[in-house]
Formats: sequence, C-alpha cells, structure tokens
Amino acid sequence: MLQNIRYFMHKFWRHVFLCLFIILFSTSCSRLLGYGVLLWSADEPPIPSGTVLPVYIRSNIDHVWVVGIPNEYRTAGSRIDKFEIPLPKLELSGSKKKAQERADAFAPYALIYAETLQDGLPIREFPDNSARRVYRLKLGEIMKILSPVSGVQAVGATGEPLPGEWYRVLTEDGISGYCFSYRLRVFEHLEGSLAAVRNEQQDAEDPSLDRLLARKWSPELYSTMVNTGRIDLDELSRQWSFDPGLDTGIARINIKDLDRSFSYSKIRSTGTQSWRFEGTQLQMNLRSETILAVQFTEDSGILRTLLFVALPSSIDDIILQESVRREETFRNLYEHGPVFSSSNYGTITFQEDGRFSWTGNSLLIPQVISASALGNGTLDMRLYLVSSLSDRYDGALTMRFNGIGGSRTQTDFLYRIDSQGLRLEFVPLTSLDGITVARRASSPLSIYFFKSDISDGPTSDFSAPFSELFFPEESQDTGGLYGLQPEYMY
Repeated sequence: MLQNIRYFMHKFWRHVFLCLFIILFSTSCSRLLGYGVLLWSADEPPIPSGTVLPVYIRSNIDHVWVVGIPNEYRTAGSRIDKFEIPLPKLELSGSKKKAQERADAFAPYALIYAETLQDGLPIREFPDNSARRVYRLKLGEIMKILSPVSGVQAVGATGEPLPGEWYRVLTEDGISGYCFSYRLRVFEHLEGSLAAVRNEQQDAEDPSLDRLLARKWSPELYSTMVNTGRIDLDELSRQWSFDPGLDTGIARINIKDLDRSFSYSKIRSTGTQSWRFEGTQLQMNLRSETILAVQFTEDSGILRTLLFVALPSSIDDIILQESVRREETFRNLYEHGPVFSSSNYGTITFQEDGRFSWTGNSLLIPQVISASALGNGTLDMRLYLVSSLSDRYDGALTMRFNGIGGSRTQTDFLYRIDSQGLRLEFVPLTSLDGITVARRASSPLSIYFFKSDISDGPTSDFSAPFSELFFPEESQDTGGLYGLQPEYMY
C-alpha cells in the first residue's frame, strides 16, 4: 500500500508542476517587452513598415521578435494574434508613447525603398566612398531607406560631384549601412509583397571579383618604380589608376595621355578570371593576384590592352617613404654645410626647410642657369644614379629656381661631399633617363665650392689640394669652370 501511495503522490506533483509550467509559459507570452516600429514591411500578415507593434519576446537563438498583430491587420476568423519578425527589421522603442514618437519621425521614409541599378554597388560603413564596404548589392536588389544623412560628396570618374544624396539603408538580410543614391531607383511601396518588384535573378557569389573590386589598381609604371626603388613623386602623386566605378557605375581608365570612362549596368563573368562591363566594350582579365589586364576597343577599331597592378603598399605610404628618403638625403647635405663658396661662382646657402640661395653665379648664366632665374629657390633630391656613377658621386640634385614673373626653371647637378666642401657637376638633359642620371656629359662641367661659415667671404677655388679638383681631359684651364658648351644651355 505504501508503494501505491508513493506512486499516486508522484503523479500528483508531476501534474501540479506541469500546470504551473503551462501557466507561467502562457503568462510570459502575454507579457509585453514594450513597443517597436516595423522597419521593413511584413508579407504575412501584410503590415506596412512604420507600423507600431507590441513586442512580447526577443529570441537571440532564432534571431527574431515575437510581436502582436494589430486588429486592423488580422485575418478574419483567424485566432493567430502574433507572428515573428527578424531582429533587424524592427526597432524596439520601449513604451508605446516612445514608439509612436519614433514612428512619427520615421513616417516620411516609412514607405520608401530603393532598387539598385548597378551590380556590385557597395553599402559603406560610413557615408563616404572611401569607407569600408560592409555589403555588395546585386543588380535589382531591394533595400529599405531608413533616413537621409549628411556625408562626403560622392564624385564621378571625372572628379565632378555626382547628383544624389547619402541614405542610411537596411538590406533584407539585415545588413545596415550607407549607400549613395546616384545608382538607385527610389520608390514608394504601399502594399503587397516586395517580391513583385524584386529582381529574382540572383547571380552566384564571385569571390575573385570581390577581391578584385576591393583593390586599388595602378599603372604598371608604378610597380616598376617600387621594384627598382626609384620613385617619381611627380608621376606617383597624380595617382593614375583604373577604377571599376562600384559607387557610380562608371569605370574609368585615368593614366598619362589617356582619360576614358565607360558607363555600365553590370559586371558579368565571361570565363575564368575574366569579366565584361555590360553595355560597353570594356573587359578585364585577372592574370595574377596582383596583375590586371584591361581591354577596350579604340575608335579606330584597334583592341588596346593596358596592365594595372595592385601595389604592396598604398600610394600614400609610398609617397611618405620617398619623401622621408629625400628629406634625409637633403639633411646630410645641409649638415655638411650649409654654406659653400667659390671665388668665381658665388655662394650657395642651404636652409633647413629645403630652400636655397645662390649669389654671384653670373658666370653660369645663361649656359647653365636660365637668365630668368632669380638667386633663390628650392632643392629637390628627386634624381637617382645608375650603378656606374654611384661609386663616384654621392647623388644628384635639382635646383628649382624662382623666376621672373613667377616662372620656375631648374638645373640638375651630380654632387659629391668631402671634408672641405662640395663638388657640383652639371647634368644636361641628354644625360637623364627619366629621373635617373644615366651618364655624364661628354664634356663634364665641374665646379668646386668650399665649406665656409656664414660670416666667411668667398674662398679661392684653388686653395684645395690638387687631387680635390677635377680637370676633364677636354679642358684644363684655370677658371674653375670646365667644358662649357652651348648644347647644355637650358
């Protein structure tokens, strides 16, 4: 009998606990967390965005809200009074009053959506085309406009500002961020399913294209500069490039002697690592992870191929490194002076900020220094030497003279520093290969300046040991200036 009593007691308490669980569960389902505003319209039941809804449950496991269905949106005869909404598609406000205030503020854009007119259009982390991309839209994809925002003005391939504005947006997958409206079709959605206006044709993911579009593509010339260590800041600072135009739908080739744009609707794969810009004759092929071939047909009908590269560092970093190298090179020259004098060819004074003055140089005008040059300017350590010259000279420099009427002229020199002074050797244009001094002049022109204090007067050119003076075979006079020929005139 005792055993029977225990059996019935066990069944009794089990029944009690089951009833309590049901009661507690029912109570929790009816207890409000608060009220929220629907950001993305619901299809079933059909509830428009901007509607205030009671919120009962937040499930972090299923990533949904359980919300109540307002009476006006319930199906007649149905006992269903709640449904689920993905977490990103509803904004919890708290009290019903706060939710209504949020809905009122949201009202101007509650029914506004947008369709992308360009495949690959990015959603950014911030309203700035240089900000990190958080999502890549497909052609025809629908997004919800949440609000207009202030941002950095978007510009087209030509550098001109694009018409449009920045929006804070939400994708159907729940990704939020910022998108510029230039390549969007903004529309109002009053009722019905968004599937009716959504482009159902979705392309497969293309990781190779994603990686390509995420990189900056520079002309092959820039890669040559980096590989050889000879950086031409004048060329590099122009930042020539190929821009696929994700934000604008306008691809642009912008290199020296060519600036051409292509307006397209979609980037479509044409094979392994190859793509076509639809609506144009522009194609591209990824030859390696860092080399991109871009092809287009010129007006003459000739197919032209250009190579672009992905550099290991940003152009800004390369410019900074080269600027530091030039500053250090100048600093070494400055610290060995900064004043150098010649009895025949004047006094050169270098200043810490890279400027110089050169007085008493009239004997070098106009064969070496332009007649329009004033006696001051800035020093540029832009030049490099071929290996055959680097053992004999410390480097090469460019003197950029301020000129009459605001004009600028320049003269290039090889230089060598020793304990007593500075030797300059004129470099004619015929000796230059771009920014590299490839050879000496056929009749070198060499001038020696002695190191002096600012208070010192000019020093005789010939007070140095004979070995410190350079006498070319072509000329050995006593003027201190050798081999001056008209072919070197600037």
